[in-house]
Amino acid sequence: MTPNISAAPEPAPAPRNRGFWPMRDIPTLLWLILVVLAALAQGVLPMPGWLMIHLLLLGAVTHAILVWSQYFSFALLRSRATEADRRTQTWRLVLSNGGAAVIITGVLTRVWPVTLVGAAALIAAVLWHGISLWHRARRSMPGRFGHTIRYYIAAAALLSVGAGLGAWLARGDGSSNLVLAHAFINVLGWIGLTVAGTVVTLWPTILRTRAHENSATGAASALPLMAVGVLVAAVGATIGQLPVVALGLAGYLGGLVIIGVSLFRAARQKAPRSFAALSVGMGLIWWAGVVVALIIGALTAFFTGAGFDVLEGLLQRTVPFLAAGFAAQVLVGALSYLIPVVLGGGPTPVRTGTRGFDAAGPLRVATANTALAVSALPVSGAVSTAAAVMYLIAMASFLLVMLTAMRAQRRSKAEGATLSLEQKRLTGGDPRDAPEPGEDAARPARRHGPITPEGEQPHGRRAGQAVAGLLAVLLVVAGASAADPAGMGWGPAPAASSSAPTKTVEVQAANMRFTPNRIEVPAGTRLIIKITNTDKQLTHDLVLANGATSARLGPGASDTVDAGVITANTDGWCSVPGHRQMGMVMTIVATGASASPTPEPTASHDRGDMGSMPGMEEKPGPTFTPFKAAVDPLPASDGPVTRALTLTVTDKKIEVAPGITQTLWVYNGTSPGPLLHGRVGDRFVITLENKATMGHSIDFHAGALAPDRPMRTIAPGESLTYTFTATRAGIWMYHCATMPMTSHMANGMFGGVIIEPDDLPSVDRSYVLVQNEYYLGDHDGGTVDADKIAEGKPDLVTFNGYANQYDHAPLPAKAGERVRVWVLDAGIERATSFHVIGGQFDTVWSEGAYLLNRSKDTGSQALALDPGQGGFVELTFPEKGTYPFVSHFMIDAERGAHGLFDVQ
Repeated sequence: MTPNISAAPEPAPAPRNRGFWPMRDIPTLLWLILVVLAALAQGVLPMPGWLMIHLLLLGAVTHAILVWSQYFSFALLRSRATEADRRTQTWRLVLSNGGAAVIITGVLTRVWPVTLVGAAALIAAVLWHGISLWHRARRSMPGRFGHTIRYYIAAAALLSVGAGLGAWLARGDGSSNLVLAHAFINVLGWIGLTVAGTVVTLWPTILRTRAHENSATGAASALPLMAVGVLVAAVGATIGQLPVVALGLAGYLGGLVIIGVSLFRAARQKAPRSFAALSVGMGLIWWAGVVVALIIGALTAFFTGAGFDVLEGLLQRTVPFLAAGFAAQVLVGALSYLIPVVLGGGPTPVRTGTRGFDAAGPLRVATANTALAVSALPVSGAVSTAAAVMYLIAMASFLLVMLTAMRAQRRSKAEGATLSLEQKRLTGGDPRDAPEPGEDAARPARRHGPITPEGEQPHGRRAGQAVAGLLAVLLVVAGASAADPAGMGWGPAPAASSSAPTKTVEVQAANMRFTPNRIEVPAGTRLIIKITNTDKQLTHDLVLANGATSARLGPGASDTVDAGVITANTDGWCSVPGHRQMGMVMTIVATGASASPTPEPTASHDRGDMGSMPGMEEKPGPTFTPFKAAVDPLPASDGPVTRALTLTVTDKKIEVAPGITQTLWVYNGTSPGPLLHGRVGDRFVITLENKATMGHSIDFHAGALAPDRPMRTIAPGESLTYTFTATRAGIWMYHCATMPMTSHMANGMFGGVIIEPDDLPSVDRSYVLVQNEYYLGDHDGGTVDADKIAEGKPDLVTFNGYANQYDHAPLPAKAGERVRVWVLDAGIERATSFHVIGGQFDTVWSEGAYLLNRSKDTGSQALALDPGQGGFVELTFPEKGTYPFVSHFMIDAERGAHGLFDVQ
C-alpha cells in the first residue's frame, strides 16, 4: 500500500534525533532578528537596499533550506538520521552561515577577496548538502513523494552557479544583465525550487487533508519545466535576449501552474485557516504574481524596443516583494507548522504549540499583505514608509509569537512527562501506553496522523481579525496621507472652490523630457498630475510656477502633484540643476483663459552682483582647511602595483570663497576629489558609492576602456567598481559624466590623476593645482546656476576648489630648490595660462610632450591649457620672497585663480 505522506504531519527521524532539528534552526531566527534590526535602523543610518534582502534570503532562508530539506529528505525517503548525519549537518551549517556572513562583510567593506572566500564557503556547503541528498536518495526506497528530493538537489546545483555569479558581480566587473541572471538563479532557482518541492507535501499536511492523487506525478513533470526555465531565463539575461528571458520565465510559470493545481485541489478539500496555511498560501500568490509581472515586463520591453533597462528596473522593484511577500511569508508559515511538530511531546503539547503559533494569525497575515499591496502602488514616500512599518510590525511579531508558543509547548511536555511518571508508578507499566490527559483510558492514544488544534477560533472571529488587519493598515495609510496629501491626491486645491471639476493626468519623466509636456485643461479645473520617473538612473522632480511641487523622485518612483485650480497658463520644469536648461519643461494651458503664463516666483538674491567678486578681500571662515596641493613622492616598487580607492559621492555644504558657501556634489567630501597618483602599468580599482540625493557617475580620462557600463550613472544607495590600467603617462582628469555634465562638473565633481612617466626625474618639491569654475546659486548654500553656465558667466575661478586659498595658505619652497607644478584645467569652459610672477620655467611638459626639458638658455613664461588638458612646469626660485601664481587670463585671476609661493 502506498503511504500517504499528507496523513503523517510528524514524519520525523528517530525520536532521539528530534531535538537536533529545531535547535539547528536557531540561526534562522538570528538572521531574522538581524533583518528586523536593519529595518529599524534604516531611518537613522541609511543602508543599501540589498543588505536586508541578502540578510533574509542569503542568511535566514538559506539556513532554513539547509535544515528543513534535510529533515524532509529523511521523512520522505523513510530513513533515520544517524550521529554521523548529525555531525556533518552541523559542519555544513557552520560553513554556510560563516560563508554568508563573510560575503556580506566583504561586500559592505568592498574587499573582494573577502567576498570570494565567503562565496567559496557557501558553495562548498551547498554542494555538500546536495551530494548528501543524492547519496541518501540512491540508498533509500522512497515513498510516493520521495522523488521530490530531486527539487532540493537541483536547487543546490543552481545556487552554486548563482553564488559564483554573485561573487563575480561583487568584484564590479559584471554587467546589469548578469545581475538579472544572478537574481533568477538564486531566487527562482535556489529558493523557488526548494519551496516548490516542499509545498507539494507540506501544503496538504498543514491543511490536515490528503494530497491530491495526481500531485506526485504533477511534481515530477513540473521539476524539469521549472529548472530548465530558470536556466533559460538566466542565459537569456546573460546574452541580452529578452525573448529568451520571457520563454524561460514562461516555462517556469508552467511548472508553477502544474504544482498550483494540486495545491488548489487540496485547499478545496479543506480551506486554509491557520496562520501557517494563510502565510504560506499568500507567499505562493506573491511568488506567481511576480513571475507573471516579469514575463509581461520582458515582453513589453522587447516589443517596445525599450531594452533590458526596463526589465532591470522592474526586477529592482519586484525583488523586494519576492523577498518580503514570497520568501519571508513561506518561511514563517512553514516554521509555524514545523516547529511544534518537530518539538513533539505527544498530541497535547503539539496542539498547544500549534495554537500558540496560530495566535492572531489572520490579523498578522492580513496586515502584512495589505501593507505589501499598498507599497506596490504608486504612492508617496510617507505612505510607502507607513505601509513598510506596518509590514515590519506584522512580520516581526512572529519572533514574539514563536517564543511564547515554544515556551507553552515545553511546559505542556513537562506536565505530560510528570503525569506519565505518576501513571507508571500507579500502573507499574510503560507510561507511553497510558492515555493522554482527557482521553478515554479504554482507547489507545493516537500517536500518528494529523493533529487537530484544540480550541480553534470560530470562523467569524478569524474573519474579524483579518478585517481588523486590513483596517489597521488603511487607517495608518490615511494618517500618512493626511500628513502628506499629495501622496494620495487628497487635500483642498490652493485658492480653489471645492466644487471645481477635477482632471487627472499621468506624466512620465525621462530622457530630459516630460511626456506629455503640454497639458490642456479648461480654465477653472483642478489639475492633479501623477508623475512617474521612468528614467533608469537620473533623479527628477516637477515644480510648477504656482508653487506646487513634487518630491525628488529616484528611478521608478512616483508622486502626485495637486496643481490646484488652473485659471491661467502655467509653466512647469524639473528643478534638478541643469535639467530645465536641457529642455525638461512643461506647459499647462488653461483653455478659455488668458494665454499669458503665470509669472515664475522671483528668487531672492542676497549676494548682489556676483561679477563684483564678493568676499575676495575677506578672510576664510574658521573651518577653512586648504586643499593639500603637495604631491608626495611615490615609493619605489619592483613593478606595477594595484591601487584601490573608494570614492563616496555626497551633497555637502562647503565654503568656496571667504563668506560664500555652496552645496556641492563631491567625491569624498572635497572639491576637487582626492588626487590619484601612480605609474604606467599600475592597476586602479575605484569603487564609486552614491550617497547623494541624485544619480551620479565617474569618468576617468586616465584609463582607456568602453564607457558603457563603468561610466554609467548609478542611483542613490548604489555602487559600482571601476577598474583600469594606466597605460600612458600624464595628468588626467576624472569627473562626473551624468547629464547635464556641465552642472555636475561645475558643482564640484572633478579631480586629478597623475601618472608619472617612467623617466620622470626627481625634484625637491611637487605641487598640483586643478583649476575650476563656480557658477554660484542664488543664495548661501545654493547649488550651481545652470543659466549662468549657459551664458558663460562664472562667478569664481579657483585653484583646487577655493578662491585665492593659497593667498591665505601660501605654498612653501626654498630658494634654489627645483619645484614641479602639475596643472590641470578641469573647466568646464575657461582655459588657463598658468604663470608664476617673478619666475621662469625651464621645463614645460604639456599633454604628454616636452616643450622644454631642463633648458639652459631658453625659458617659458606660461603653460597654456584648454579645459580637460594638463601638464607640468618646473622652475627654481632665485631668491627668498613671495611669488604669486595666477591664470594669466587676468579676469580669472581676479575671480580667484590666484595664489602665492612663500620662498625662504
